[in-house]
Amino acid sequence: MKTKLYLLLAVLFLAFGFSSCEDDSYPDGLPEYEHYYYMGYSDGANVAWSNKKVTVKRTQTDLVKLQVQFFSEFVRNYDAVATYTLTAPASNVAVLGQDFDVVDANGTVIQPQNGLYSISFPQCKKGFDNIYIKLKNSSVAGTRSINIDIVKNETSQFTVGTFTEAYRRTLEIQ
Repeated sequence: MKTKLYLLLAVLFLAFGFSSCEDDSYPDGLPEYEHYYYMGYSDGANVAWSNKKVTVKRTQTDLVKLQVQFFSEFVRNYDAVATYTLTAPASNVAVLGQDFDVVDANGTVIQPQNGLYSISFPQCKKGFDNIYIKLKNSSVAGTRSINIDIVKNETSQFTVGTFTEAYRRTLEIQ
């Protein structure tokens, strides 16, 4: 009798568990998601979804490359634009223009628009790109950091969203 009771309770718990779950699958065909894309930090073909810290030496002369991946299953007649911004960690903040610059692949300084930097993905094709940082070998002593956060870009034509992970890289300059 005890076995039957335990079996019945197990079945009830499973049934209750399944009935309380929401369907988190992609809602195919809904117009509000037709032009919704995602961008997140990547570590290559084997994407590591994390907000891991990147540590570099202030004397590094090569550009720091922070790889991002753009997710889309469509080719469109417009370019999707993803955005990112700089945010301060709790302490020892690296200073833009003193400790580092945000640059393009050629090392040319990029100016933000309303505090946002952007990356374009032609025709919304999925793929990889990089955020580039040039270190300035600052003479200020100590380790300093800056967060480089991918932020949602919502326009009337499209939205490029972020993930709950892989939206932030903390750059630690030693």
